Amino acid sequence: MGIMIISENRKAWHDYSILETFEAGLVLTGSEVKSIRAKQVQLKDSFVIFRGHEAFLQNAHISEYKQSSYNNHEPERYRKLLLRKSELAKIYTALREKGLSCIPLKIYFKEGRAKIEIALAKGKKNHDKREALKKRDVSNQLRQTLQRDRRS
Repeated sequence: MGIMIISENRKAWHDYSILETFEAGLVLTGSEVKSIRAKQVQLKDSFVIFRGHEAFLQNAHISEYKQSSYNNHEPERYRKLLLRKSELAKIYTALREKGLSCIPLKIYFKEGRAKIEIALAKGKKNHDKREALKKRDVSNQLRQTLQRDRRS
């Protein structure tokens, strides 16, 4: 079946330096799955928190499914993440000791199951963001000049 990407958190790549990524499953209700399939998801400003020894996704907005009536879900509820114990321990210690953040990068369906890619990330300073923009602009200009040279 493959992978069908539903939503990406592009702002995360701009605001954070991504150190390590993990794939996690999501505990969802039926109406949430239907809303995700309809691409009614927004990951901006969402993050991962820990309650006890479990990880939860917070502030991820999954819109209510319009065809569902009284069985609808709350759009910004906590959603449990399914990870291995070793991954949970690694993320938990990194968040406590190193002052990193755990943020979602994208949500997708893999072999019919909803998955989310989360990352341990360190926040960028404003000068780092400007540097990244400059590098991107220079590489775009270089690519455009190379394409023009090939055409001539």
